[in-house]
Amino acid sequence: MYLVYCDESGDDGYPYYSSELFVLTSIYMHDLSWKQNYDKMVNFRRKLKRDYGFPIKLEFHTKAFLTDKKPYRQFNWTENEKKQILYDLFNFIASLDIKIINTIINKKKIISPDYRVLETAVTYGTQRIENDLNQYCDKCVYDNICSECNFLIITDEGRIGKMRKVTRKIQKINYIPSKYGNPYHKEVKRIIEDLLPKNSKESYFLQVSDAIAYIVYLHVLINFNKGKLPNRVANKININDIANLLGIIRNRINFKAGPQNEFGLVIYPR
Repeated sequence: MYLVYCDESGDDGYPYYSSELFVLTSIYMHDLSWKQNYDKMVNFRRKLKRDYGFPIKLEFHTKAFLTDKKPYRQFNWTENEKKQILYDLFNFIASLDIKIINTIINKKKIISPDYRVLETAVTYGTQRIENDLNQYCDKCVYDNICSECNFLIITDEGRIGKMRKVTRKIQKINYIPSKYGNPYHKEVKRIIEDLLPKNSKESYFLQVSDAIAYIVYLHVLINFNKGKLPNRVANKININDIANLLGIIRNRINFKAGPQNEFGLVIYPR
């Protein structure tokens, strides 16, 4: 079985919104890899404590960390130290036995006022996880009875109600866009149970998803929407750093999900 950890950056509102992008990041791993990944995570947090005084139990919320929000401002890290902490984090992520899918809704490209941002992101992200697992399991003669490639989704508590409705729906009715013509019906079959809520403060893996989601948000904001970095972020990292950070974790990105661009991003509307 696979465990999927989802977190997001940006708001899912439309046509009224405070952010022009919504990014949903999913990291997923086989359950046999979970303990090894978790032990690595604990050791990494100990290293952050030893090297920078970053408390082991303090949530790593990347946007708040980079923009000097509470509780991070009390530690008086320099701008270079914050930058190095972020690089350390992404080098660590690259060492984990995980796969990553980033699904982005670019509200600047939306035409219909009825566009469902969260539903679209969850649907496309979940479908791509299933597609990846199907490619592995479709070759197996035990596919119909084996639970090896089923998956369970764990997400932050904030949007759990809305996301749960979506995943229930796509297990029954799911129309997939096709580049060859009309959409086709393909329900998601490998999800087990409803989405499980977990406070991100209690999950290192949700914090990893959060970090990736925010860096992806900044990358798309600059390179696709011609935006600029927030001032409090720009004094720590620049556009080259963002590309470098995503480059560090390239080996963990599922490029089959989004082969059209440099970092395998799934961006809608197209």
